Order: sequence, then C-alpha cells, then structure tokens
Amino acid sequence: MQHGWEGVVLKALRGKDFVLTVRGTERVSERYQRVRVEDGGLLAACGAHPAMWVRLWFDDGGRPHQRAYTVVDPDPAAGTFDLEFALHEGPAARWSLAAAPGTTIDATVQGTRDTPPPAGSRALHLVGDPASLPAVNAVLEAHPSTPARVWLEAGHPSDRGLPVRAGAPHEVTWVDRGSGEGAGRGLVDAVTAAWSGAEGGAADPGRDWFWVACEAASARALGRHLRRELGVPKARVEATGYWRAT
Repeated sequence: MQHGWEGVVLKALRGKDFVLTVRGTERVSERYQRVRVEDGGLLAACGAHPAMWVRLWFDDGGRPHQRAYTVVDPDPAAGTFDLEFALHEGPAARWSLAAAPGTTIDATVQGTRDTPPPAGSRALHLVGDPASLPAVNAVLEAHPSTPARVWLEAGHPSDRGLPVRAGAPHEVTWVDRGSGEGAGRGLVDAVTAAWSGAEGGAADPGRDWFWVACEAASARALGRHLRRELGVPKARVEATGYWRAT
C-alpha cells in the first residue's frame, strides 16, 4: 500500500517500515479484539520498551489511514507481539475482525519513546479507557511494586470485563462514560475529586506521576487540572488524547 503524504513525512523523519503477518486472532469481548502478529524484524531492529507503539496502515476506501497501536507482549526472540483493538466503526476495527493467519499489514516505527516515571516517584495515577488499556497494562507491568491508582472509562457494559494487569499495590476503578452532552464528565469528575483528596489519599504533585490517555476533551480537561489547579511539574505529566468524540 502507498502511504501518501504522511508516509513521505515519516520517511523524512527516519521512520522504519515493516510488514507484519497475522498468526492468529482472539475475540476478547464483544467490543475488543486481539491480533497476534509476526513482526517482520521490527523488534530486532527497534527493540522494545514499556507502552511502545507502532503506526499501522489501513486501507480506507482506497486511501491510506494510519493509527498508532501499543505493542502488547513483545517477544523479541520469537519475533512476535500482539495488537489489541477497541472495536468501533472504522477501518482499523474492520481490519482486525477480518484478519486471519497470513493477512499482512504495513507498520512504521517513528516517534515512540520510553517515558518512565521520574525515579523515586511515590505513586502512579493512570487514566484510560479500552483504547489505551494496552498501554495502561504495559505501565502496570513495568512497575509491579509501585502503588498505582487507575481509572478506566467504560463505554459499554462489556468493557468492565476487560483484562487489567493490576498487581497488589494497584487500585482500579471503572467509571461509566455516559451519553449525550454529559458523556465523559463522570470520568473527569471522579478523577479530579480523587486527586483533590475528596475521598482521602490526595495526589502529591511533587512526588507522584500522572499518565492520562483517553478521549481528547477529557484528556485536555485533566491535563489543565494537573497544571493549573494542582501545579504538577511538566516532567510528572503525560497527557494524550487517544481519540475524539464526534
């Protein structure tokens, strides 16, 4: 597949291209799909780090469509890893459901980097949803003994059954997304209340690490709260909009 102008830009930024080959698939839930792939030499060439992501290229009516996906359970020795898809209407979900052993897809590695919490962080605060769950799980697995509070937004009842790789010091809270004009407000309210100490255990802006990856408007609201209301230093915040509500 030709990658269009985005592919040209990524090449100029020294992006590395690979072809992934599907080994198998697993329907994790009604709205979640896992695809296992052979990496085409990707891990040997680029290595792996927690919450590493790659750009996948999908066909969208004859046009290239690229989206970033977290590398799940990378095995450099075997040259394999998994990809996980929160299912909704779009070319990525359609591809994941149609994928079968032997199906291939182009991937580009450019922009991913390891962003661990500052050394000695007291606790982790992770905010996500099914789209960012693979990255949430990667962070939790990389810090199994560090206390963490995790908030995950459920857009569908089946989301609450998704596998969260939490250990003993990790506390997980699911919050319903809701619908209409108030969709997403519940997550923002629950998280900011917890950070302020409304339920006890307030966040420590100078010693904790904050990682936010959810719907874009919610991510912006939480990022603003961290910076303006709590005064959290920039080095202790990672806030990214994973998708945009329409």
